[in-house]
Amino acid sequence: TLLWETLGKQFVEYEQVAPFLIPEEQQRRLLEFLPLFLKAWEQSAGEIVFPNLQLLASEVSNLLTKEIKRNLNGKPAEEARLALEQLLKQKGEAGDGHLLLKAVYLLSQTDLRTMWNIIGSGLPAALMQCLYLFFTVPLKKTSDDRETSEDDVQTQEMLVKIMLNMYKEEQGIEELLAADKLQSLIIATSSLWDQCSHSWKVPTGCVLRTISKAQTKNSIVYLQAVDCIKIAVQNLFTLADTLPAYDVCEAASIVLCFVKDSYPVSSALLTEFENNDGYQLLLKILLRCEGLQPNEGDPYLDEILDMLTCLTTCGKTELKVSGNIVHPQLPHFDFERTQSSGMTVKNLQPFQVLQSIFQRSNDQHLCGRILSAIGTIWAWDRVNFFLLEWTLQPINQFTDIIHFKPHPVQVQFFRLVESIVLDLSYVPHEILKKVQYLIKENIVPFCTLTALQCLLSMTQKDLLFSDIFRDSGLLGLLLALLRKEAKILRKSAGTHLPNPKEGTEKELNVVMLEMVAALTARSVRNTVILKDYGMVPYIKIFLDDECYRSATLSILEQLSVINYEEYMSIIIGALCSSTQWELHLKLDLLKSLLRVLESPKSHSAFRTCSGFNGLLSLLSDMEGALQDPPSGQWAAVGQNCKLELVFCALQGITAALHLDPVNSTFFQRNGLFEKMAEDLGSLGCFWTEGEKQIPVSLEKTRTFAEFLDAAFCSSQPLPEWLKNCIWILNFLDHMVKGTLHQESYFKERKPEMEEARGDEEAPQAQEEHPVPFKRPGNKLPASAYMLWGNPEEKDCTIVHPGAVCVMVRLLPRLYKEGYAQLSQEIQCALVDHIQSLVKSEKSRQVMCECGLLSTVITSCQDAFCSDSHPLHLPLTRVFEKLASQAVEPHVLR
Repeated sequence: TLLWETLGKQFVEYEQVAPFLIPEEQQRRLLEFLPLFLKAWEQSAGEIVFPNLQLLASEVSNLLTKEIKRNLNGKPAEEARLALEQLLKQKGEAGDGHLLLKAVYLLSQTDLRTMWNIIGSGLPAALMQCLYLFFTVPLKKTSDDRETSEDDVQTQEMLVKIMLNMYKEEQGIEELLAADKLQSLIIATSSLWDQCSHSWKVPTGCVLRTISKAQTKNSIVYLQAVDCIKIAVQNLFTLADTLPAYDVCEAASIVLCFVKDSYPVSSALLTEFENNDGYQLLLKILLRCEGLQPNEGDPYLDEILDMLTCLTTCGKTELKVSGNIVHPQLPHFDFERTQSSGMTVKNLQPFQVLQSIFQRSNDQHLCGRILSAIGTIWAWDRVNFFLLEWTLQPINQFTDIIHFKPHPVQVQFFRLVESIVLDLSYVPHEILKKVQYLIKENIVPFCTLTALQCLLSMTQKDLLFSDIFRDSGLLGLLLALLRKEAKILRKSAGTHLPNPKEGTEKELNVVMLEMVAALTARSVRNTVILKDYGMVPYIKIFLDDECYRSATLSILEQLSVINYEEYMSIIIGALCSSTQWELHLKLDLLKSLLRVLESPKSHSAFRTCSGFNGLLSLLSDMEGALQDPPSGQWAAVGQNCKLELVFCALQGITAALHLDPVNSTFFQRNGLFEKMAEDLGSLGCFWTEGEKQIPVSLEKTRTFAEFLDAAFCSSQPLPEWLKNCIWILNFLDHMVKGTLHQESYFKERKPEMEEARGDEEAPQAQEEHPVPFKRPGNKLPASAYMLWGNPEEKDCTIVHPGAVCVMVRLLPRLYKEGYAQLSQEIQCALVDHIQSLVKSEKSRQVMCECGLLSTVITSCQDAFCSDSHPLHLPLTRVFEKLASQAVEPHVLR
């Protein structure tokens, strides 16, 4: 602060004596003052506390302007350029010119009033003359010059920053016109770009772009009067034939800036540009950009394309078009109510350039940028799609040639087509007809695939497209193609020939199936067409290939809506005919079956098609699968995959029994609960030896909830065989309550083709899925205990009493040699749990009627015959409770 006060006093003294000093003395005193001023500025971290800042700015900028003019006066261009460089270069501690430049640089960053004083000195015109010389007259560097290049860069940065600060103000532009060098510099960029000073290209472009953004009526009149744009366009036509494409882009982008930025003030420069074949120039330049390496020519190529895009809205009158809206349309589409935002297309000429480039070029970057530009124009105003499509028909025409374009461009194009429906809610029938023709011709499989994916996305948006694509013949076309592919698959089945379809062609088959699935979803009419075409036997063939399976099952599930028996026959038949090791096929079939069984109408068809026997035979085929340690081929199968198969089979049975007394009676009377117990007991985790268990005394016992905690959350987990037993008992417990079919314990598996698209996966481990319900810490949340039923719960609704009998039959098999104490502990826990299930009179009555009493006696004879057996007392209590409900003597006997 003290330093600034001292400087303030010195400058006041300078003000008082300056009018009486000769110019040379006045200049000397000012130059002596500036080093102190700069030093104070540096020491105060850029904060200036000075009372007469505007006057100082006037004095310094006037002196700098005077020095520049003195060095330029009457000298040839190269000599004047050298003199300017010497003037502004730092010499020793500081040259006079450099000192003045640095002071103006600092003062130009203070406030607007100070900037006005700088502008009023005539400096804008003087610095424009400097910039013109620096740009147009390159100097040969000596070795000494190269050593001081860092100082040159600093000087250049200050000079450019001062110009940017001045020329962004309207007053700066007005003062600039006095130099008559603006048009000369613009024309120079269009004619001398290959001959100019390389180090001044970017700064010159930056300054001219700043001037362009601040154009005034006077500057536009000035440029128009000297035919600036006309001459520049003519020059660029010449450069376009000789210079590399990225250089021409850089030069042309500067000229185009003046055309675009001037339009809000006056249309004169745009008119001049258009009248002198400006659009033809841009077309010529942009077509020369084909084959540029990525990022080469950027950002100037992108800048030209962006400006062309903006020019589409530069017009005096709104385009008036009226097109025929072809019906049907989406319910919420109403063109008459489409509101305009004001950013509508009013000038078709720049868009025609974009359209011509896309039609004539196959360059990936160029075509991609054109499509992005079209998307931008649509985003400005929804009306723009209709204005363009009903006049120039770009998308309609692009569809005819899209298969010639690179693959990324094809993907981008069909996303754009898709957005017409998804974003504009409009159905472009003519375009869709052409897309469908593209699919039919299948000239380029990748293009066909991308086009079909586009139509698939539309179909999934609204049910209307199921009718549109049926009436247009697309459904029939796809069914014919799938019939052909199915025949090929059938011929190659069972042979050692390689898969005839790989890569894109295989993925095309997947999408065709997905499209048929989407067209038949919620459309009984389309499903009937599929059946009437005799396609069901052919669709079945695709089940064997995992990448086709999801879509195939979706089609078959839709078929179930019109014929449950046919669906059940196919799925149960495929389950029974699948080999023992086609586990993923079985899982997918079971999950599909479960979805269909959600409809009560399907339960009868499931029973009549031997669905119960089919699912139980699946469990029979898994004999020894859960053995610990695993043996044979089961050792290569993930543990959770095996558990999930058991789970899904039991889920299917539970779903078929749900609220269906006919199926429940059928299952009970045919002894299928006993068959289920036998099949579950043969899985390998339950004891199957004929020797009697040796009773042991138990010091402590655990509840089922505690066993669940120990199995999945404890630091000392239970052995694998017991974990598997607990899981199966968990499934049965949910089956008892009738909720198993509503549970979801296992993560969905990705189809083969989806995995191929993703990142490289780690080798398959034993655990294919995360362990269900596994939680960090030592205790389970309350919700997990509910899986078993709270032991303290007063009552539990028994929906399927036969499942309790299965649990009792498995009770004595909860045993493994070497684990006698643990085995009896889990047995006691299970008996306690069964006892909690039959607390109420209603539950006991239901259980007696289904034969639980005899099941307890016959399955647990050892426990009843020995008073010392740990299960004797709890089983006797269960027996007594059940016996109290046995009203008929023969039942009790």
